[in-house]
Amino acid sequence: MKLNRFFIPACLILLVHTGAAAQSVGKPKLVINIVISQMRYEYLERFRDNFSENGFRTYLDSGVNFTNARCNYMQTNTVAGLATLSTGTNPAGHGVASESWYNYTTNDSINLIADDKVKGLDCEEGENRFSPLNLTAATLGDRLHESDPKSKVVAVAEDPYSAVISGGSTGSAFWLDPGKGQWVSSSYYFENLPFWVKKYNEKRFASSLLDREWVPDKSFAAYKNTDTTVLNFSARPSGFKNFFRSILKIFKKEPEKYDLASLLYTPFGNMLVTDFAREAIILEELGKDDHTDLLTVCYDSPRLVCEYFGPQSIEVEDMYYKLDREIGELTGFVQAQFKPGEVVLVLTSDHGSSNTYREQSRIPGGQFNVDQFKLIMNGFLSAQYEPGNWILGYSSRQLYLNREMIYKYGFNLAEVQARAAAFALQFRGVSGALTSTDLQSGAFGRGYGEKIQNSFYPKRSGDVVINLMPGWIEQREHAVSLSGSLYEYDTHIPLLFLGSGVPAAAVERDVELSDVAPTLARIMQIPLPDAVTGKVLEEVVK
Repeated sequence: MKLNRFFIPACLILLVHTGAAAQSVGKPKLVINIVISQMRYEYLERFRDNFSENGFRTYLDSGVNFTNARCNYMQTNTVAGLATLSTGTNPAGHGVASESWYNYTTNDSINLIADDKVKGLDCEEGENRFSPLNLTAATLGDRLHESDPKSKVVAVAEDPYSAVISGGSTGSAFWLDPGKGQWVSSSYYFENLPFWVKKYNEKRFASSLLDREWVPDKSFAAYKNTDTTVLNFSARPSGFKNFFRSILKIFKKEPEKYDLASLLYTPFGNMLVTDFAREAIILEELGKDDHTDLLTVCYDSPRLVCEYFGPQSIEVEDMYYKLDREIGELTGFVQAQFKPGEVVLVLTSDHGSSNTYREQSRIPGGQFNVDQFKLIMNGFLSAQYEPGNWILGYSSRQLYLNREMIYKYGFNLAEVQARAAAFALQFRGVSGALTSTDLQSGAFGRGYGEKIQNSFYPKRSGDVVINLMPGWIEQREHAVSLSGSLYEYDTHIPLLFLGSGVPAAAVERDVELSDVAPTLARIMQIPLPDAVTGKVLEEVVK
């Protein structure tokens, strides 16, 4: 059911479609970013008829829907997407292109959020030692807190990477401990875990879901997709425990410790996030004073479910129908807590996903074997130069060369990179390769080169960046769909704004994920984050 407070006369909707700006309103008390990991834009249209009135369709019918929002860079992964969303610039500006990279001076692998100077709170010794130590650009939340120290910035996510990046350097972050199924944080944010979080964990909500069955919402004929793995429509639907036995293979650990982690590969992972986000809004008293607060809620389960089953599966489709209810419950809860104009909600994604990989499919595609690529590349460079360990590592389609060896033997770095890039093109599935020297010495104004360059951060990126052919993904155990490319299926994402004077409109012009942070900064009436390159979306604000 549509809410009257978001009703906009038809004439105003027409004006918005022709470029008129929305009426200016006062700054909101609360801004909420809802990020659904690995959600393609096409899901909104493909599944729309089966969505409820109060979930995604609330945003489609009552908000601004940017139908052509995209990530304008190649490294379409979760950390890059969330950093782009929160800083307002691409990976070339914020420096977050992957979860890890290599230090060319020490040859060490560096993890984006690992920090041995902090400790996890209310968890096993040595676990959850995470902080924003390696973030290089200020986020929207950092700018908000700098403008008004009484403003609160909170991030909630299943995945610690999602929580830490969204929380920024001055906010607070909570994530799930997969072993215990409890919400935790680290000593970077708190001396002790907040009392309300401890009380919440005592409810053991995650444990209560272990005996639930994943029952499909609809009959087989009602789904748009046709692939199915664990949902059985010929008899009683497969229960969660049957699925649990197969999902344990991912963790290769004892069931007693990792049964709660397997929840994240089901729709129940989304329920954990929604329930905790509601608790955070109430007990952190978000939006309850005149100091604008920012909350980011990340749903990571859609990414895990899609990687395991693929976007053409009924499991993914059914998960989105259940997530639709979660979005409706969270949105309805928020709207009930505030007066019209006091809250702004953004619904978007960090990236999309490839089509389901099928070994016998006639559609072009394949799996790229990273280990084989590194082994053969090392043999090639050893034959070209001197025998040795020429490959330092590989991460997110980036090859890191052992520069210590290159300098030791007096070889020219640019020449070694060029030979490696040329040889990479001989591998099945590789459509292009650019060297870091190429990316630093020239500017690519459009096309694939521009997207690769927008992901390139010299201090952290590899010596050779490869682009895989359409439909190709890196080979990974138990994964039939992945992100990380510059193609339409990975870059086209949903972007919708709702509330606080936002008009109802469908906007078809091209916009980027980096436009969200400057737009929200304008809405909150604060300066733009330092590294912003995105533009304010005038259809949302005046």
